[in-house]
Amino acid sequence: MQNQNQPQPRNNTTSQASASMLSDRRAAKDPAFGEKLRQMALPLAPLVQLTTGDVHPAFPPTLLNFWLLTDAQLEELAHFYHQRTPCRWTFHYPCPITWTPDMPLEEKRRKIGRFIGLRGCESPIRVKSEEDIMEEARRARLGDEEEMWRRKMRWC
Repeated sequence: MQNQNQPQPRNNTTSQASASMLSDRRAAKDPAFGEKLRQMALPLAPLVQLTTGDVHPAFPPTLLNFWLLTDAQLEELAHFYHQRTPCRWTFHYPCPITWTPDMPLEEKRRKIGRFIGLRGCESPIRVKSEEDIMEEARRARLGDEEEMWRRKMRWC
């Protein structure tokens, strides 16, 4: 007979159930959190290697797993799907990418995301800052003034 004051041993299923209950309660209080949980649970369709038809063991089954990929796993995925070292199979994938090992983790993740078809993983477009725009306008104005003086001096 077990002492009722002792806590019951917890197995992995019990831990997962209580974590799920906690997230359900938090999601009920915060709709944005619930929506984010729903988004992170979205399943990803696995990409198969062209030469073997295999799926890499580290291929993320959900969006959350994609965001948890390590640098080493991203490198492995790029190699497995013929993107790290270009070969005759590289450009047979729907969205081939250029890969360099010295890229930062965020860029590797963005490129693999684009490769597997995730939206929002496109190359960022550089947006000019207000200072850049002002500097560009100043240079254009100076160029216009120089051109004006050249024309005037030619008549003298």
